[in-house]
Amino acid sequence: MKFSSKLVGLAVGSIVALAGTAASAAEGYGECKLYGKQGTEHITPAVAGQFTVVINLPAVGEFNGDTPESITNGREFCMAVNIAYRLGLDKVVLKNASFDSIVAGQNKDFDVALAQISVTEPRKKVVDFSTPYSFGSYGLAAKAGSNLTEENVRDAKFGTQAGTTMVSWAQDTLKAKNLSVFDDTGAMFTAVAAGNVDVAMTELSIVLGQVAASNGKLEVVGQYDVGGETAGIYPKGSPAKPVIDKIIADMQQDGTLKDLELQYLAPAWGGKTPADVPVWKY
Repeated sequence: MKFSSKLVGLAVGSIVALAGTAASAAEGYGECKLYGKQGTEHITPAVAGQFTVVINLPAVGEFNGDTPESITNGREFCMAVNIAYRLGLDKVVLKNASFDSIVAGQNKDFDVALAQISVTEPRKKVVDFSTPYSFGSYGLAAKAGSNLTEENVRDAKFGTQAGTTMVSWAQDTLKAKNLSVFDDTGAMFTAVAAGNVDVAMTELSIVLGQVAASNGKLEVVGQYDVGGETAGIYPKGSPAKPVIDKIIADMQQDGTLKDLELQYLAPAWGGKTPADVPVWKY
């Protein structure tokens, strides 16, 4: 299966994004290692003097922290910092928003959104996607000791997140019989731990991180290799797209993204890798 990689100033404050509450993070490049040369590319940022990134928390391994203010590292965070660095911008501002609002193109005044977002044709009508930076699988998390199998999972109480490709996929492809849709990742995994649903499905990287952070309450039971592309989102028609796309492609080529994956995802996964998770048929 394909699974490849998917950055220091942040400003304190809070904003309200359409269809979701947003808040910004603290000043600094956090703990991120910097790669390449500063200021090799240039854009006119959405907000003068800063690189503004929309995110969706929680995102263990990608943006490590419970709030934007507490985030100092993570794969996608350090990816954003390194984009800002190459743009010559020394302030990165994080805005936490609902996943629904991100993929619906409802947030304003930002440069890129990074939230493990799958590329789909319907989404392309309202947002522009970046160069893909990883290829995903759908992971399945259940309570530790679960008896879920590839054969009986369709009969289980299923949980997915609103606005994600997993909702229609669970309904139309997997034919899940009992589906609950949650507003955010945290609520979905809380429901699994409480036994309100039997299994949660989202991007495998997120599942691995949430399970590792559950202190043994949850386990990864399987994955569906759907081969989808993961990319950032720009506001529709953003003039910054070709410049940031070039930076992402450069970071893929020079090994920056792979290094960030090894630094932040592997530890967040608690020693388990995507290759360790059984691939289920659908």
